[in-house]
Amino acid sequence: MIFVTVGTQFPFDRLILSIDEWAKGKSSIIHAQIGNSLEQYQNIQTYKYLEEEEINQFFRDAKVIVAHAGMGSIINALTLGKHIIIMPRNSELGEHRNMHQYGTAKQLMHKPGVHVVWNIDELKQELNKVCDNDYTERENKLSIYAPDELLENLKKIIDE
Repeated sequence: MIFVTVGTQFPFDRLILSIDEWAKGKSSIIHAQIGNSLEQYQNIQTYKYLEEEEINQFFRDAKVIVAHAGMGSIINALTLGKHIIIMPRNSELGEHRNMHQYGTAKQLMHKPGVHVVWNIDELKQELNKVCDNDYTERENKLSIYAPDELLENLKKIIDE
């Protein structure tokens, strides 16, 4: 199962329409949280909004996550050991207020488990990799806790 999320601030129709088009005739099950999108999708199961526990369940069950370059989605995927395909929103296309998601994507593009795509063709190539079973759950999950070394150094500073 593939889970797609675009957050709740803005629709991201370019991403969702591309995934819907790609999914036609495929056996992959795709669930997508689409926000305020007014588009009609034929090949994927869509939800405008989901409760936190519903989103968390989709994240846990998914083979891979596809999302905008929002930090909440990225951190959630990596703490669960999931691969995430991110496509940053483009403000020049009216998808966001500015281009900050491009900066986020550039900073994370070499992080294990993060697969950055810049256009629709690259998105479809990454989705094909998912179907070819190239993605497996990662062992090196992002910890929700600070590293021991950092905590020890902070303790030394506080104690001094």
